Amino acid sequence: MLIELDNVSHVYQDENNVKALTDINLEISRGEFIGIVGHTGSGKSTLVQLFNGLIIPSSGTVKVNGKNITNEKSNLKETRRHVGLVFQYPEHQLFEETVYQDIAFGPKNLGLDKDEIQNRVKEVMELVGLDYQEFKDRSPFNLSGGQQRKVAIAGVLALKPDVLVLDEPSAGLDPQGRKQLAELLKYLYQELEMTVILISHRMEEIAELASRVIVMHQGEIVIDDTPVEVFSREQELHKLSLDLPQITEILHRLDEKGLKVNTDLFSISEASAEIIKALRSK
Repeated sequence: MLIELDNVSHVYQDENNVKALTDINLEISRGEFIGIVGHTGSGKSTLVQLFNGLIIPSSGTVKVNGKNITNEKSNLKETRRHVGLVFQYPEHQLFEETVYQDIAFGPKNLGLDKDEIQNRVKEVMELVGLDYQEFKDRSPFNLSGGQQRKVAIAGVLALKPDVLVLDEPSAGLDPQGRKQLAELLKYLYQELEMTVILISHRMEEIAELASRVIVMHQGEIVIDDTPVEVFSREQELHKLSLDLPQITEILHRLDEKGLKVNTDLFSISEASAEIIKALRSK
């Protein structure tokens, strides 16, 4: 098992002592694409920060590759090489003078030689869609928001993690930027067989990309299933203040109006074909 959480709870020790997570039991296997959803304050960000030791739980154990990272003797630096975390608005993580230096920062800390570092920087810049010669010597702070986000993601990918965790990575991006990000995540998952864990409030994004969906509410996992099963539970999601993917919502409304359509569809092309088929059969 790649990541295991056993009876994990977490309380933020401040004047309010907010309990962010309660008795979480979770197993994540290699090669999964997991989408995590839930309204603000449901515990999503706290949960994923446990995966690489940025947060140590108040109780319970977290294991990565079978090793208990809540143990005082655990090597968190090694854990963070295997589990890469891209925060919301990851461009805020940028700090070096050039794009090259920013992406190379992690590999340098691994003690890699110059040739290997350069190879990794070139590889991940190509992967995220940044031309090496054009961007390597530019300041990351003079790039567009979308380009900055690519640099930040490249810096995490340069560590060659087994798991890529992303917290609302499409926030603030225009439609083209969201499309490019989705294509990148598909490639990492399908072609490079990377385990991907994605927090998003965009249900369309989760439905399109994830093979498994985890729904959180008030610090607990309340649903953990396939996208088809999760998004078939319309009333339950609405009670949790969550929406269906927009195209799925439209299919449900059409079905209620008497147009017999399959409501377990998440892409516009599939839904369009289904609606046309239903109209022709009337």
